Amino acid sequence: MTDEETREPSGATGTAAARAGWPHRHRDVSGGWLRPTVFGGVDGLVTNTSLIAGVGGGGVPAQAVVLTGVAALVAGALSMGTGEYILVTNQNELVQAEVALERRMLARFPAAEEAELAEYFRGYGADPDTAARMAAAVSKDPGIALRLHTREELGVDPAEPPSPVLAGVASLSAFSLGALMPLLPYLLGAPILAAALGITAVALLAGGMTVGWLTGRPILRSGLRQLALGAVAVGITFTVGSLIGHHAT
Repeated sequence: MTDEETREPSGATGTAAARAGWPHRHRDVSGGWLRPTVFGGVDGLVTNTSLIAGVGGGGVPAQAVVLTGVAALVAGALSMGTGEYILVTNQNELVQAEVALERRMLARFPAAEEAELAEYFRGYGADPDTAARMAAAVSKDPGIALRLHTREELGVDPAEPPSPVLAGVASLSAFSLGALMPLLPYLLGAPILAAALGITAVALLAGGMTVGWLTGRPILRSGLRQLALGAVAVGITFTVGSLIGHHAT
């Protein structure tokens, strides 16, 4: 199953939900693409807008603003993409190392690991006898036993690791798109800082509302929160750039 796919319910649950008109489909929450996409897009938008506002507030020519913005877009996108790829790769390697350790534990101490499974099942509400039978049944298949132990102890599913390539590409692409937004007026022949800030405000609001829709949170509140946070960052950078620019002149 890929990160873009939704989780399918069981046949019985899906049928009952469909009859009741209830959409029993879960969105993927593994974070394989959503986290780097959202983080990369917001980071690119806020970072480059702040940078453009800072140098623009300092009174530099439009050509210098474009050069600064393009350089920041390229450098930031490459940094975000490679950083996300390395982060997810290292995370997967750590998980696999822990899974290998758990596999050795299952081989060397099968009785203790089976008792540990029974304890997990009791924690979910099974009585001791039922928990013991469930643990014995699961322990007959080392692969299933390993998967359950890993889920309980590490909180991850070793059979479905996130893709480093997907995360890296999502982060790079989202950062590039976000960083491009404040550059549009300058690239289209309207080198006006106010226009760049207006586009950024709309993008922040729309991005926040989209995330709110994806996560089921109040849409307008999510949009306004992201707009407010971005405005603080841009406002501080613009103020610093203006102060330095006026002092230099």
